Amino acid sequence: MRLRFCGAARTVTGSCHLVQTDGGLNLLLDCGLFQGRQAYIDDWNMRFAFVPKEIDAVILSHAHIDHAGRIPKLVKEGFRGPIYCTPATHALVAPLLLDCAHIQQKDSEYHNKHRKRQGLPPLDPLYTPNDVHRCLQMFQTVPYENWFSLNSKVRFQFRDAGHILGSATVSIETDGPHGLRLGFTGDVGRPDRPILRDPNPMLPCDILISESTYGDKLHPDRHREEAMLWEIVYDTCFQRLGKLLIPAFSLGRTQEILYLLNRLDQQKLLRHLPVFLDSPLSVDITAIYRKHLDCFDDEIRQLLLTDPNPFGFPQLTFITDVEQSKQLNDYPGPAIIISASGMAEAGRIVHHIKNNIEDERCTILFVGHCAEGTLGWRLRQGINPVRVLGQHKTVKARIAALDGFSAHADQLELMQFLKPLLTSGLKQLFLVHGTYESQIALQQLLQPVCGDIISIPDFGQEVVV
Repeated sequence: MRLRFCGAARTVTGSCHLVQTDGGLNLLLDCGLFQGRQAYIDDWNMRFAFVPKEIDAVILSHAHIDHAGRIPKLVKEGFRGPIYCTPATHALVAPLLLDCAHIQQKDSEYHNKHRKRQGLPPLDPLYTPNDVHRCLQMFQTVPYENWFSLNSKVRFQFRDAGHILGSATVSIETDGPHGLRLGFTGDVGRPDRPILRDPNPMLPCDILISESTYGDKLHPDRHREEAMLWEIVYDTCFQRLGKLLIPAFSLGRTQEILYLLNRLDQQKLLRHLPVFLDSPLSVDITAIYRKHLDCFDDEIRQLLLTDPNPFGFPQLTFITDVEQSKQLNDYPGPAIIISASGMAEAGRIVHHIKNNIEDERCTILFVGHCAEGTLGWRLRQGINPVRVLGQHKTVKARIAALDGFSAHADQLELMQFLKPLLTSGLKQLFLVHGTYESQIALQQLLQPVCGDIISIPDFGQEVVV
């Protein structure tokens, strides 16, 4: 078997790994977008480190764009094989990929105006909504823990990774004189989180490709973060009578915040405080969550016995219409507004920040990582004034952050997930999907357990296993 690391190598984006079996089968584990401020013109997104039409099948770990976001381009450039994923991932990829295509079109239109003034030729987006619709016809679903045969000698199985709805680890088995088992963690979730089940242990394997996103960090305690969320709600909305703005990623983070607010409402703490979810994509994804109760943990299943809608409560309003979103600017009283994007770099949340950032009664609460250079990052860094939609704004609103809502296992949780694999005959471990610093830290932590079997591959590197 031969492996080629075509993305997420010494970086946390663009997950993509080529597996070539001894029988000549070419499999792609993920086909993610390299995300950045100009992702659609990033050279790593424009060119594949392989020939797309030579790929026989894609096995997709989950629906996040940094794992699935280049599949339409793969199809556009000649790939014609099946794309395998779990049923919940299949439900999520359509709205996520269509949203990604629309963003690329808008970005390309904006940048092409500047290119035209500079006498430069226009650039096309990586793909369009039509390309997305073509690729969606090629998806096939495989339930958790069912072995699926790709041919007479190669089969694979998904197991619940506990990261987001539908996320999976992958185990690939090959038969024959050189048969082996290859494991791929995808993104590993966290135990004892609300909504989703804990990560399911992977099958023992000979070769493992593992994520390392938080290989050098520990997350804050979950229950302390939930208590702090209520403290921020109380201080902003009941003490200062202001608006609480929560930039949140549409998939995963938004549903967790809604779930926690629902619990606060059940405790009669929210009283009649209005809550607005102002994001068409978030509304669509929340509806998908309601249809996949099979992915939920025991905590939320118990809640469902008395509350059929764990992501809703009487004072929650879903907003999809643009005009309704604009009307929130003039909403007179305290309220909670949840809107995308989580880094406040695009989407409706930017307009809400622009209209409330100079109001000292208000709070902007970040519940996820903000990449360097984004508006969210600048606000979290304390930069003041800050440029929002072309205008300089004085930051008078309170800026707060709760970083314990991450869906990625931290250093200790990842160590606990990997340890059974390290002590059950593992021969090689490749760390991907992390900064080089986090990978070095995780490697040093794991070496006393498994010795020198750990490698940190670079982009494009090939190994024979």
